[in-house]
Amino acid sequence: MADGDPSKYLSVDRTLINDPASQAEWTARKLIWVPDENHGFVSASIKSEKGDEVTVEIVDTNKKRVVQKDDIQKMNPPKFNKVEDMAELTCLNEASVLHNLKDRYYSGLIYTYSGLFCVVVNPYKRLPIYSDKVIELYKGKKRHEVPPHVYAITDTAYRSMLQDREDQSILCTGESGAGKTENTKKVIQYLAYVAARQGGGKATTPTLHAIQGELEAQLLQANPILESFGNAKTVKNDNSSRFGKFIRINFDTSGYISGASIETYLLEKARVVRQADTERTFHIFYQLLHGSTDEQKKDWLLENINDYEFLSNGHVPVTGVDDIQEFEATIEAFDIMGVSPEDMGSVMRIVSAVLLMGNLKFKQERSSDQATLPDTTVLQKLCHLLGLNVTDMMRALLKPKLKVGRDFVTKAQTQEQVEFATQALSKAIYERLFKWIVTRINRSLDRTKRTGASFIGILDIAGFEIFKMNSFEQMCINYTNEKLQQLFNHTMFILEQEEYQREGIEWKFIDFGLDLQPCIDLIEKPMGVLALLDEECWFPKATDKTLVEKLVKTHIEKPNFKKPDFREDADFSIIHYAGKVDYCSTQWLVKNMDPLNDNVVSFLQNSSDPFVCNIWKDATIVSMSALAGDSSSAFGSRTRKGMFRTVGQLYKEQLSKLMVTLRNTNPNFVRCIIPNHEKRAGKIASNLVLEQLRCNGVLEGIRICRQGFPNRIVFQEFKQRYELLTPNVIPKGFMDGKKAVEQMINALELDPNLYRVGQSKIFFRAGVLAHLEEERDLKLTDIIIRFQAHCRGVLSRRNYQKRMQQQSAIKIIQRNCQAYLKLRNWPWWRLFTKVKPLLQVTRQDDEMHTLEDKLNKIQDKLETTEKDYTEMERKYQQILEEKSILAEQLQAEAELSAEAEEMRAKLAAKKQELEEILHDMESRIEEEEERGTQLSTEKKKMTQHIQDLEEQLEEEEGARQKLHLDKVSADAKMKKLEEDLALLEDNHMKLSKERKSLEERLHDAESTVVEEEEKSKGLMKLKSRYESSIGELEDKLRKEEKGRGDVEKSKRKIETELNDLREQIHELKQQVEELRLQLAKKEEELIAALARIDEETAAKNAAQKALRELQNQTQELEEDLATEKAARSKAEKQKKDTQEELEAIKSELEDSVEVTAAQLELRNKRETELTDMKKALEEETRAHETHVQELRHKNNHAVEELTEQLETVKRAKASLEKNKSSLESSNAEVNNDLKAVQQAKQESERKRKNLEAQLSELNVRLTETDRARTDFQDRCTKLQNEVESLSQQLEEVDMKASSASKESSSLVAQLAEVQENLNDETRQKLALNTKLRASEDEREQLQEQLDEEEQSKNNLQRQVSSLQTQLADFKKKMDEDTAALETAEEGKKKNQKEVEALQTRLEEAMAAMEKLDKTKHRLQGELDDAVVDLERERASVNSLEKKQKKFDALLAEEKSEKDRLATERENIERESRNKETKVISLTRELEDLQDQLAESERVRKAQAAELDDHLSNKDDVGKNVHELEKAKKALESQMEEMKTQVEELEDELTATEDAKLRLEVNMQAAKTNFDRELANKEEQNEEKRRSLIRQLREMEAELEDEKKLRSTASGSKKKLEGEIKDLEGHVESANKAKEDAIRQLRKAQAHMKEMLQDLDEARASKDDLAASAKESERKFKNLEAEHMQLQEDLATAERQRRNAESERDELQEEINNNSSKGSALSDEKRRLDQRISQLEEDLEEEQSNVEMMIEKEKKLNAQLESATNELSSERSTAQRLESAKLMLERQNKDLKAKLAEEENSGRLKSKATIQQLEGKVLQLEEQLEAEAKERNAASKAARRADKKVREVAMQVEDERRHADQYKDQVDKVNARVKALKRQLDESEEECTRANASKRKVQRDLDDQVEACEALQREVNSLKTRLRTAGSGLSSRSRYGGGSSRKQGLDSTSSAGEEPDGSEGGSEN
Repeated sequence: MADGDPSKYLSVDRTLINDPASQAEWTARKLIWVPDENHGFVSASIKSEKGDEVTVEIVDTNKKRVVQKDDIQKMNPPKFNKVEDMAELTCLNEASVLHNLKDRYYSGLIYTYSGLFCVVVNPYKRLPIYSDKVIELYKGKKRHEVPPHVYAITDTAYRSMLQDREDQSILCTGESGAGKTENTKKVIQYLAYVAARQGGGKATTPTLHAIQGELEAQLLQANPILESFGNAKTVKNDNSSRFGKFIRINFDTSGYISGASIETYLLEKARVVRQADTERTFHIFYQLLHGSTDEQKKDWLLENINDYEFLSNGHVPVTGVDDIQEFEATIEAFDIMGVSPEDMGSVMRIVSAVLLMGNLKFKQERSSDQATLPDTTVLQKLCHLLGLNVTDMMRALLKPKLKVGRDFVTKAQTQEQVEFATQALSKAIYERLFKWIVTRINRSLDRTKRTGASFIGILDIAGFEIFKMNSFEQMCINYTNEKLQQLFNHTMFILEQEEYQREGIEWKFIDFGLDLQPCIDLIEKPMGVLALLDEECWFPKATDKTLVEKLVKTHIEKPNFKKPDFREDADFSIIHYAGKVDYCSTQWLVKNMDPLNDNVVSFLQNSSDPFVCNIWKDATIVSMSALAGDSSSAFGSRTRKGMFRTVGQLYKEQLSKLMVTLRNTNPNFVRCIIPNHEKRAGKIASNLVLEQLRCNGVLEGIRICRQGFPNRIVFQEFKQRYELLTPNVIPKGFMDGKKAVEQMINALELDPNLYRVGQSKIFFRAGVLAHLEEERDLKLTDIIIRFQAHCRGVLSRRNYQKRMQQQSAIKIIQRNCQAYLKLRNWPWWRLFTKVKPLLQVTRQDDEMHTLEDKLNKIQDKLETTEKDYTEMERKYQQILEEKSILAEQLQAEAELSAEAEEMRAKLAAKKQELEEILHDMESRIEEEEERGTQLSTEKKKMTQHIQDLEEQLEEEEGARQKLHLDKVSADAKMKKLEEDLALLEDNHMKLSKERKSLEERLHDAESTVVEEEEKSKGLMKLKSRYESSIGELEDKLRKEEKGRGDVEKSKRKIETELNDLREQIHELKQQVEELRLQLAKKEEELIAALARIDEETAAKNAAQKALRELQNQTQELEEDLATEKAARSKAEKQKKDTQEELEAIKSELEDSVEVTAAQLELRNKRETELTDMKKALEEETRAHETHVQELRHKNNHAVEELTEQLETVKRAKASLEKNKSSLESSNAEVNNDLKAVQQAKQESERKRKNLEAQLSELNVRLTETDRARTDFQDRCTKLQNEVESLSQQLEEVDMKASSASKESSSLVAQLAEVQENLNDETRQKLALNTKLRASEDEREQLQEQLDEEEQSKNNLQRQVSSLQTQLADFKKKMDEDTAALETAEEGKKKNQKEVEALQTRLEEAMAAMEKLDKTKHRLQGELDDAVVDLERERASVNSLEKKQKKFDALLAEEKSEKDRLATERENIERESRNKETKVISLTRELEDLQDQLAESERVRKAQAAELDDHLSNKDDVGKNVHELEKAKKALESQMEEMKTQVEELEDELTATEDAKLRLEVNMQAAKTNFDRELANKEEQNEEKRRSLIRQLREMEAELEDEKKLRSTASGSKKKLEGEIKDLEGHVESANKAKEDAIRQLRKAQAHMKEMLQDLDEARASKDDLAASAKESERKFKNLEAEHMQLQEDLATAERQRRNAESERDELQEEINNNSSKGSALSDEKRRLDQRISQLEEDLEEEQSNVEMMIEKEKKLNAQLESATNELSSERSTAQRLESAKLMLERQNKDLKAKLAEEENSGRLKSKATIQQLEGKVLQLEEQLEAEAKERNAASKAARRADKKVREVAMQVEDERRHADQYKDQVDKVNARVKALKRQLDESEEECTRANASKRKVQRDLDDQVEACEALQREVNSLKTRLRTAGSGLSSRSRYGGGSSRKQGLDSTSSAGEEPDGSEGGSEN
């Protein structure tokens, strides 16, 4: 910019304008304006008048002229020269407006206001009025405070947006070259400066870019890019925008820029191909050719600027513009916008390709019409830049394929057709590139995705222009200006007049003659110009001529349409608001269809360059095949190709959306005016400016602004602001706003023509409010001056008084000093001074005087204090009355709150009913939606049918074209042609008939589609009606609060936004459905993966548990090894016995070699079996490891699949977003086609009603879809987090599995070593030692259990004794606690309820924990027993692990809930204690204050008596004055302290009462919530308990099966039953101890029942009874479980008995069979007999045990019956206690009512006494004695009240102390209960330990049985071998076989030991 002072270009000095000489000249000469051909208007003076003619003298030339009187226009006084707002002109006419603009323009002032808008005249030079300093000048200022500027308009819009929260728009219009683009840039610059986030408001910053963030810089840098690609040099303008744009800048709630977007309109793409003389194409071509480097030129294949055919004029320089610098600025702008270098290079490549298309030189063959391309170098360059194949491109240009019927036929193109096709393609490529650039800029600018709070829109579009001949583009521009002018009229004129009418003010309506609707209807309505143009584009034989004929035929009778004379070149004319415009229809159809070569477009869509594919991916084109075949026109006839959108349709939709946006904003108008066509600064062509002023509507705007009332203000605001000007006019109190304003206006004496008073506002003409503001400022200054003068006067008077006092004091001091100097040496004076003090009289007089003065002062003070006292008494009385009123209000509020609570319950019930109705409605809506979907499918079928019909129509058309081509090729054969012609005509007739039939079918189909849509609309109406009926119940309050203005705005917004909302909802529904499907798939996959992971973790946990069990076994084996080594000596005797038996057997088997061989084989077999078992174990471990690895691999694979699926989902989402635009365009095409079918049959009123009904539905759906989308996003993020956590868990599990595998391998090695060590020992030692150790452990455990039971018994006895003593204490304190219960009852109730609930919750949690622990121990034991079967073990372990996890989670939840409740209880108890202490302290303070009040009354009486005495005896005044003063001071201080204390006490009491009420409400709500949660928890616990019982029963059934398989040996039953007997005896003793303790507890509870008679004790007993009932129920359940267990044990014993009997029978049979054998088996027989006898004894013992079990069962049944009886009795006592509780509550209510009555009576008495005291103070002298009596009575009543208050306070204190004691006792009882529960748990754990030892003994017995069975099998085998070798044994001699027998003995002994050892090893 040029340097200079900006002030001279912004404003003018008014002192120079208001020149008295010029004023006098104007008055003397009577200057006027007369019209002139050259200058528009010139100034002249009137010389003479004659009728309608006036003789004037021109001022400049002094020539005389005669003009008509009507042509004369008045001139304004000189003081109005260069006025800033032309609405202030007194003579408002065209001449005055033109003169004002010219004067200001010649002075360098280019901005002028004209009412509501700003007029800008292009200066054609740089002015220094756009700097940062100027921006700071206009920032935050009002429009009238600063000179006219576009910054002022922008700042007004910005401030209005922030204050009113209303969207704004700035409309910059004008002709080309008027400065629209520059002003738009200045607006953006100002907004970027003001609304920048980094402190853009500082004036000290050096440059604009230094203060702005990234977004503001990008917003400013968007202009250079758009100017490079969209601006060009024209005849009128060097930088003319060849497109329209609407820049939307979004702001957040703080006023900062949050994003922006740009929409473009009507790019002049024809400028790419050709330009007029002295004009240029778009700037980017010249910038690229001049500014690119050599390397870039080589990459982009650039040539010399004069070698391009599309650059018609070659290099055309622009003055003051350097293309190289501009190219660098464009590249920099691309960088700032974030465009990558690759995309930038692609853009430049496409620009180079567009230039190269013009250099394709086509020629035509001589023999045919086929065009050729001799030189293909240019085509190769072009294909290289665009990524295409050269041969395919050449074939597509020269011989494109046409679709004829169902086949494709290549068609020869002429040279003219190919050149047209290349030009069309180049224009389309450049247009596509420009659209991509705009979308890329929008993507960089739009940060908030439409979440900005408000926006400012800036419209830069071409203004209305009238050329000699106007084309299709100019018609679109004029149509846009018609719509904008209509918006201006609607804003300026119609709304203004409508508001006048609404306010009911007097207004004469003015017809401005600017009703533009007929002209707009002529262009845009059905059967209008655009509609007929689109209709002609559908027909193949239509031409521009037929279009004109149809337009003339349709619109010839309309006033806005004219047919020109045949001698003129125009085809038709339209009369716009600015005048008549002639249009030429040449190329209108081609421009509207914008046809392309579809072969080339398909190649571009499949280009190897991704950038080219991207800009062509969603192209919807009209193919060149549609323009082939007719030789009559230049490019053939046109056929319909698919469902394409014309340029007119697209522009009409864009314009409608723009108008909707502008109507929803507050518009600000900027009118740009071009001063001359020579682009010269300082020159104005008056006629040109006047024509633009008329076209822009500036003059009409000034006139309506001047004649109307532009300033308006609300009554309240006017009264508040300007009441200062009319003091004492408005009386105090309420007064209607309108009457008050009328009285103020009358007082101001305003001219009635200057204002109008409406219903809610007062209206002023322009300038009136400014005058009132000036008067208000003057009035304020006057008031402030007077106030300052008054303050100064007061200060000066004070200073004067002070000086006068000082002066008089100085004089007195001087006089006294002079007298003293005279008398100090006089002897008599000395004598007088010495004698005077001795004289009593003189001193007494002085004392009397001083005492009288003091007495007077004291009397004055006493009077003042009495007055103050009376005043304070009155105030105290008022305060008491207010307190009583507040108490009544508080009670009323409590009642209201109760009523509100009832209403809330009713409303909740009603809400429930409404929700049910809503559910019904939703189901019905779903049914309706299903029907709608069915209708939509039918609609799709119909559209598909229509498309099929269209394809058939195209095929018929193709066949016809083929016939036409055949006719042209067979031109030589005329005779055959004539015959063929006849045939073709017949065919043509047939085809036309078929076409008509198809059209009829199409019409029928369209009618059916319309009917279906009407049905669907009816359904939508029903749906919206139902939804509105539901929403009306909730939205009545909101609708009543909203105003009419909101309703009108919502109507306008509904009409404009509905189409967009429908499309968005449809797209969002599709996206939501797709996302739902994808999420459902992902959730299923995740669930499956989680299940697999749970199974794997369960298997790993099972393996780890098995390893732990193996470790335990190894430890047990090591312990057994140690014990066996210690007890080895004891087992030697048994070994010798077995050796002797074996020697006896081996002596008989000396020579049986076969037997030894068989034993060796048996040994080898056992060794092989041992090795096989080891191998199997190793294989099992390997298989487990492989299985773990496979699971790990599967898990990793599943995680990878999930991640891949997530990535595919993300890619699918991206692709969906990419396809969104294409779907939107296709959806919009379908909607437009349907609208075109329905547009003639639907009325606008019905549309409006439907739209209004559907608004609520659409808004709700939008919110739901947004919410659903956010929910889906949240769920996706959650799923990702879960996948990550699962992967981490898998890694941890893998680590654990690897460590477990290592530990298992080490354990296996240890196990092998232990087995090798144990091979040397026998199995019998192990059995004996383990039995002995187990029996000792059991004995010790049972002994410990008995000791613990005895301790628990002693503890229970001690607890019972302590409870009895506590009960005695409670009984003593009961009489003292009854009175105190009244005040602290409610808080205590709540606390006790919470304590009860917590105790119940705690007991339930403990019971659940006990049950869980029991189940856990049982399951652990069962798992220990189930180690043998690995497969079954794994399944059971998996299930148990899952259950354990659930149990742990439940325990954790219960613990957290318990902690939370405990903290809540502590907080509530703490608050209650604080409140109670506050109440006690307040009551004590109240007592002290009442004592002080009584004392003060007594003192005051004494003082009054003393005062009377002093008044009667004035002689004794001097003695008692001092005492009176002291008493008075003490009384005053006491009164003040008492008043302050009373006020504080009242405040504190009110606060405590409020807090108490709040606490009660909160406690009630907490109680209800707690009860609800408790019920839910109980239900959940009950369900869990049932499931656990079910699972336990299943596990017990499995255990029974296991026991059936294992119970084969019957010999061990005796010892087991003995142990069971002992255990049962211990258990019975423990149960007896427990029953004794329970009896003692019951006795204690009985004592409690007898002693607890009050409410508190009744509730405590109720709690104990409830707890005991629950305990009995729990014990009942435990007894049931024990009963079931005993029955199961009985069944197992019965089964074992039967098995033993069967085994006895088998053994007896074996004995009978073996009795015939030799004497060698006699010992075995004896042993077996002993065994049988033992088994029989065992059997008898088993039967006795069974009988004992039956007796125990009977006892348990008896216990169960007694428990049920006790439970019923407990329930009856609980009911009795509940009834007692209700009675006590009623008594409590009665006592409260009595207490309230007592308080009221006390208050009334205190009021009466205070009133009496006030009367007695006034009549103190007359009624002193009576007042004393009454005061005594009042003091007595007060003492009684004080005693009552003290008693109540003591009762409250005792109650609080008792409550604390009760709480402590409850805590102790809870602790004792917990200790008992712990003891029970420990006893149960000991029982589980005993069971474990029992199971261990069982296992040992099983091992012994297996060993015995092995020995039995060995004996049997030996017996069989003895039978075979019996003959050999008898023939041997005794002595000869001795040695051999001895040797055989040794060998067999060793052989016999080894198998035994191996067997043991194998057993181990």
